[in-house]
Amino acid sequence: MVASGRDTSRVSKALGRSNGLLAVKLDVSSRVDAEVAVRAAVERFGRIDVLVNNAASFYAGYFEELTPEQMDRQLAASLVGPMNVTRAVLPVMRKQRSGHIISISSSAGLSGFEFGTAYAASKFGLEGFMDSLHAEVAPFGIATTIVNPGFFRTELLTEQSTNYAELSIQDYDERRAKMLEFWKAQNGKQSGDPAKLARALITIASQEPPPRRFIAGADAIGTAEQKVADLKAQIEAFRGLSTSLAFDERKRT
Repeated sequence: MVASGRDTSRVSKALGRSNGLLAVKLDVSSRVDAEVAVRAAVERFGRIDVLVNNAASFYAGYFEELTPEQMDRQLAASLVGPMNVTRAVLPVMRKQRSGHIISISSSAGLSGFEFGTAYAASKFGLEGFMDSLHAEVAPFGIATTIVNPGFFRTELLTEQSTNYAELSIQDYDERRAKMLEFWKAQNGKQSGDPAKLARALITIASQEPPPRRFIAGADAIGTAEQKVADLKAQIEAFRGLSTSLAFDERKRT
């Protein structure tokens, strides 16, 4: 197994040391880091069977109050980063004619939310990337899975991983205060167990074929079901208008 992080000493401390574990330095926003990490993995183990794109950060705030630089950093971590690592891994998996790419999205990849424009934008982008990639790599025997977790008790909401908007616009003051109170209160109280999610990912990786999508957590299922219901309602509300938009060939002649 290969475990990666920007600080390999933290990775080793968390996972311990063994002959079957390789800790590699990886800042996913760096294409060079991704390429070096993949080479190290292949040199050590000879192949790569499963890639889990799990890196993320959380830039929270109203869109008008988030700076363009904050938005860029969110996309770099949660969208461009997984693309960098996937791009480095794909030649290995194509040569093997096998492999499995698992990308950790979010409930925010299914449904946007107030105070979450940056995060949801990155996850919606990740979903579009993975959905399209599936069709491109399936002929090479490479599977893809999108994982949509709900609230899990990870480090995502810690002070080290969460960044709030830098600007303050008076019109948002009252709502911002409530949002900040809510998100800060969630840290350490999320209902999902990350260890159980990790075991679920191992189960998914061993399935043949693996699922195209895995909704992780009862709260995530609730979000997904609501999204499906909302889409169905919007389709039915405007079905007549939607189906009236084809060219009328008779009028053209």
